[in-house]
Amino acid sequence: MSLQANAAPVFTDEQRADSPTWPGQAADPSVRLSFLAAGMSLPVVIEPTVAGVDPVLWAATQREAIEALLCRHGAVLFRGFDLASVAAFEAFAEALSPGLHGSYGDLPKKEGGRNVYRSTPYPEREMILYHNESSHLESWPRKQWFFCEQPSRVGGATPLADIRQVLQRLPAEVVARFESKGLMYSRTFTAGVEPGWESFFGTTERSVVEQRCREQGTDFEWLDSETLQIRTQCPAVISHPFTGERCFFNQVQLHHPFCLGEEMREDLLDMFGADRLPRLVSYGDGSEIEDSVMTLIGEAYEACAVRFDWRKGDVVMLDNMLAAHARDPYEEPRLIVVAMGEMTARDDVWQPT
Repeated sequence: MSLQANAAPVFTDEQRADSPTWPGQAADPSVRLSFLAAGMSLPVVIEPTVAGVDPVLWAATQREAIEALLCRHGAVLFRGFDLASVAAFEAFAEALSPGLHGSYGDLPKKEGGRNVYRSTPYPEREMILYHNESSHLESWPRKQWFFCEQPSRVGGATPLADIRQVLQRLPAEVVARFESKGLMYSRTFTAGVEPGWESFFGTTERSVVEQRCREQGTDFEWLDSETLQIRTQCPAVISHPFTGERCFFNQVQLHHPFCLGEEMREDLLDMFGADRLPRLVSYGDGSEIEDSVMTLIGEAYEACAVRFDWRKGDVVMLDNMLAAHARDPYEEPRLIVVAMGEMTARDDVWQPT
């Protein structure tokens, strides 16, 4: 796909927080637009105003308008569209963005669908911190959907943060450092620690792993006969390919040991050593990202965060390059289904300095 910046209008935060309207066209009388609360700019809530709206047909006919809303606000919440099954959700997402991504290795496939996934299998009492999906890899989905098959009894929100606003909240000198250096993500696969490199790459052949790393522009090293370490250079800040807006786009919270908490951090350092942590992120030149900077990042995300209670049948559609997401702790059961589309290559939007 050829990426063209400035193909969509750019709005100020104040304009985005105005009453949402259909961009550049007459209002659709079959639905209404709103925000969850005054002063919010995401997500835009779309709800049917009449009975019997066919969600798949409606989505296909309104695809261009929804794309414009997504570029403006970064996230759309579809509520009340009578999506009663995983298959119905997948057909809805496919109508919004034909050609869903079906070969994502980090999530398990969801039963009842073809190109949809179960949400991240992570302890329910722990928060999954803010991140942009696959931003630590050589390609990522520009669009992502979350479907609420069953809301949890307690907690379990999916916090959203506009990463244009997050960037604005960070000190200029911190942003300049991230922009000039980029990021280096390191992942070390140690025997007996899941996932192993065999399951991550889907092969037991080292030569296949090495060739795949070369094709993806990923550095690799066998630290010993069973331990593989891969390193990938990626952006911390990007310009959105369609709006041209600068965004804080990364996974630093998911990979930096500061975010594990002091006790867990010390345990992992004792177990693996600083050079063999299962996950690690540094500046692109290999230097350490300061704990003080990680504190600023956490504060910026939370200052921009929007939370809402899931309802059964809800669908949230994200522009993954405009909005970060997280997951709050919860009490089971909670069933969220994920879909992804419009894969974007890192090299199309960013080159290391």
